[in-house]
Amino acid sequence: MQVFPVRGFARRALLLAPLVALVCLPVCGQDRERADEIVANLAGGRVIVHVANDEIIFAAIDQPIEANSIPPRVMNIDGGHIGVLLGASEWRNTADPQPVRLDRNFPHVTAGNSKYEYNPDEIAPDLETMGVAFLEQLRPLVSQLQHKIEFKPDEALLEVVVIGYARDYGPEVWTIEYRVEQEQIATRGDFWQTRLLRPRFTQLYPPEKKEPKILVEVRYPPSLEGPKLQQLIEGNYPDIDELAKGNPKFQKVLNEIEGGRANKAAPQDASDLMRAILPIIAGKSRFILGTITERGFDWVVPPSEPVEKVKQDKNAPPEAPSLRRKPNPN
Repeated sequence: MQVFPVRGFARRALLLAPLVALVCLPVCGQDRERADEIVANLAGGRVIVHVANDEIIFAAIDQPIEANSIPPRVMNIDGGHIGVLLGASEWRNTADPQPVRLDRNFPHVTAGNSKYEYNPDEIAPDLETMGVAFLEQLRPLVSQLQHKIEFKPDEALLEVVVIGYARDYGPEVWTIEYRVEQEQIATRGDFWQTRLLRPRFTQLYPPEKKEPKILVEVRYPPSLEGPKLQQLIEGNYPDIDELAKGNPKFQKVLNEIEGGRANKAAPQDASDLMRAILPIIAGKSRFILGTITERGFDWVVPPSEPVEKVKQDKNAPPEAPSLRRKPNPN
């Protein structure tokens, strides 16, 4: 069994150090369209991650929450991790046709920067710098929400699924969730002060020692109906079983997943199996599929929209993941 050193407190929700309360800007509202109103377009869907032998296979299925929903988007975070953005990842002011996308112009941050203080007994510094970087992008947008929004207290406004490899640690999957709270200011009529709360970190992979290594799946919103892919495999879903009947390699991967040894699966076979399964479970929904190794990143099924060219970091190793599509040799 593959063993990883402890990284933070595994499978616990972790909070950043207290942050300064936000001050609302007197410009907007979210309950009706009008000039200078800020609105968030939400990305809904499923993110599925298979940590195989020496490779991570991940997929995202677009399941729109509302008419103007956007798809889950993938971005570089640092030299070893990508992020899949769910929830409020795109914002726009009704007076400005150009939206603000959190997957673009992401600042490069490094652990140990005095700007990002951390407690090494709580969480690894690189994870905290990720959390703070997203927070600084989200904070000025949230501060403009001055009307009541329909979010439950425990519901994340933005959720980032962090997937990749940590140096001297191995493959990992985390979620970083950003929640808000609102307070009505009685002296100002229908005016709500909106505060962005401290990010919450939850480790999804690796599991605790001796726990089975299975597929990881994240849904936004969590109320999305239907069984997870792991449950379909364990329940011998007919369409998936049919795939395996004619392909012994697929059957072997399914056996590893069902037996809690997903990390032992051959990476190419696991990627091919995921590519075959996605049309079955996604139906008519759009999906993307990619792979990550310690050497880099590659698309299997790329997103339909162009991926912004990644700004190269001169301090990043040459094998750092890149979201740029490889040139077509044909």
